[in-house]
Amino acid sequence: LRNLTTDQHALLAFKHQIIIDPYNILADNWTTNYPACNWAGVSCAAKHTRVRALNLFNMNLTGTIPPQLGNLSFLVSLNLSHNNFHDHLPRELGQLSRLKLIDLSSNFLNGEIPSSFGRLDKVLHLILANNNFTGNIPYEMSKLMKLRTLRLAKNQLSGSIPAAIYNISALRMISLPYNNLSGSLPKKICHHLLNLEALYLYENEFSGQIPTSIGECKNLRQLILDTNRFNGRIPTSIGNLTALTDLY
Repeated sequence: LRNLTTDQHALLAFKHQIIIDPYNILADNWTTNYPACNWAGVSCAAKHTRVRALNLFNMNLTGTIPPQLGNLSFLVSLNLSHNNFHDHLPRELGQLSRLKLIDLSSNFLNGEIPSSFGRLDKVLHLILANNNFTGNIPYEMSKLMKLRTLRLAKNQLSGSIPAAIYNISALRMISLPYNNLSGSLPKKICHHLLNLEALYLYENEFSGQIPTSIGECKNLRQLILDTNRFNGRIPTSIGNLTALTDLY
């Protein structure tokens, strides 16, 4: 049975992977002298007294993310953005079945995005921008049917976007610029993306024609497709996007 002690062990394993903590936040505060729920950056759920959020963004921490973090089974929010974390992401993060926000942007993480992320079926915001991830966007991520924000900008991702991602009707933002992604856009790109407000695909290797169905994304405000290999005509259906404020 997992409990707050399990969570504390997971957090201490995380602490032990931190090699630079310039403000001594974890060194001074994350000790057994204090309850884990009072540690800096840690929030607990009142009902179950389990760790609910780990928010340590912009603290200049350097280290790796250990697999034990996957034991924080009540975690809803994980924000480690704007630090100096490096190395691969452990597949055990896919065990965090209650997660709604995962923001690991602006670090030095590398390797492939774990396919286990496809099990995070409650996640609303998946933000892995500004890292060094390689390989393909995992097909399994197309199972995240509650996903509103997908931000994978400024990585080294390659291959095509799994077509099923365009079936996630909850998506508000798809942000994939500054990668090496290729392939064409599906003819019925907006058939399910009726809530999409921002589509950022610039600075990639996409080719083929811009589909005329782009005009069906009625809520689209920003359509940014420049610096690719598209050809053919610009579809007149873009004129149907009456909410549009930015077109590149």
